[in-house]
Amino acid sequence: MLFFSLWNSNKINPNDYISHLPDNILHHIISFLPFESAVRTSFLSTHWKHLWKEALLELVHDVITMEAATKVIQSFVDDFDTHYRPRNKWGFRFEFSHGRGKFVASISSKGALQLDFSAGKQELPRPFDLFLKPNLASANHLSPPYMWFDWGWHEENHPLQTQQPSLNTMKIKSLYLISVSQLSNMAVSSLVPNLPFLQSLTIAKCNGLQSLQIKEAKGLHKLVVLDCPRLQSLSFEGCCLECFRFRGHLVSFRFQLYCKCNSSGGFYIRDYGLHQEDAMLDLRQGPLTEWTWDFKPSFSPYYYGLLNLERNDCECANKYKCFDSILRTINGFRSLTICRWFFETSMCKKLPFSSRDPLFCLRKLKELWWIDCSMERESINALLCFLKLCPNLERLYITIDPKCYDMPSTAKFSTLVIVPGKLNDLKTVKLEGFADEEKEIFMARRLLPLFGDNNPIIISKSKGKYLKHLVKVAKLEKKGKYPYKFKAVENVDENFSDHVHMNLY
Repeated sequence: MLFFSLWNSNKINPNDYISHLPDNILHHIISFLPFESAVRTSFLSTHWKHLWKEALLELVHDVITMEAATKVIQSFVDDFDTHYRPRNKWGFRFEFSHGRGKFVASISSKGALQLDFSAGKQELPRPFDLFLKPNLASANHLSPPYMWFDWGWHEENHPLQTQQPSLNTMKIKSLYLISVSQLSNMAVSSLVPNLPFLQSLTIAKCNGLQSLQIKEAKGLHKLVVLDCPRLQSLSFEGCCLECFRFRGHLVSFRFQLYCKCNSSGGFYIRDYGLHQEDAMLDLRQGPLTEWTWDFKPSFSPYYYGLLNLERNDCECANKYKCFDSILRTINGFRSLTICRWFFETSMCKKLPFSSRDPLFCLRKLKELWWIDCSMERESINALLCFLKLCPNLERLYITIDPKCYDMPSTAKFSTLVIVPGKLNDLKTVKLEGFADEEKEIFMARRLLPLFGDNNPIIISKSKGKYLKHLVKVAKLEKKGKYPYKFKAVENVDENFSDHVHMNLY
């Protein structure tokens, strides 16, 4: 009778009668979904936004202090049984006494802990610094690149202060910190060392965060920092990062990367740098303050067979704003996002733009997302110069965002693109944000000389609705015109997928 009455109501959309069921019934339905699917129901409509929290998270009233809430979370993590657990208990909704605020703590089935403080009162954020010092339990949870670390030496010199979880206990591998404030940052800092299996850390929308410092992060291999508008400095000290993603203003970066390996004579140092997966430097908001890029690897000077990775012959006025240093930080990544203005403002005077020089090229780079604010000729020249550093590139994504920060053109690239490099492995070029097809065609004409005998697919995304594919038109060729135009794509397959850094939350 309930479904029948809902269906016949004139006020209800017959295509969505489920949304009009009583909340307690919706809570019951959601409780049977896998956790990740339950969370995704929040995107259905405004009404569904908080239903999963009400269904799966326990409400805790009248919390006195943030420290008290942290102890509840820590106890929950330590006792979280992955085999025998009520299906409607995946975390907590904390409400502080006297209406002082609220926040959500939840654990996913994949070992991800999220602390979301965005539900509290959004007052004028007070500035604060966040200091995180992760702890480690053992090397058993790490992938092969980290197995050579001498964990016995580490535990002897840095004794753990946490108990080892049982076999049935959830091992938190990912931590998401959303909208941390000046009131909650100390509690967060005290919680992180008690997550001994942490491999991935995401910090997002912390409006008052001014400085982020992460030390002794020897097990952390993924760091994501998004949309922290007041952030001025980011410092990371630890072993190699497989993934580094940053979106926001350009700030002062400092990377101290190292690893310790056991040898017969004690310990020696190797450097693996930032490598293997991806780096996102989405800096389209421009610089907030004076910035620097300080990359200090600790390694054997003969690693990779190179005698001098420091290259002190650079003539740039400030070596901490030189692309040479930035290039050495990211030269092992397979996927990269970068803005044209950042590349241009930091370009090293000694950069030879030759794929033959192993010190100056991104040989492992397979996917590049290039972001710019305009289609000026000199801007395209900057892209062509950068592509000379990417001899093995397979996919190229170009986004024109008029809101992206701009800087006056230095006209330093014109003479460097006379002889374009060849991208023989390039399979796909995707254009997005261009004002009209004429500008898309102009970009395609500039890129075609790079392809050589290769014939990559060039597609464009118009107004976020549909894709167009660049095709050759024989009639235009006979008329002496540029023989290409864009045609709508009917079947979009995996070759046209977005870059891994696009559409992040």
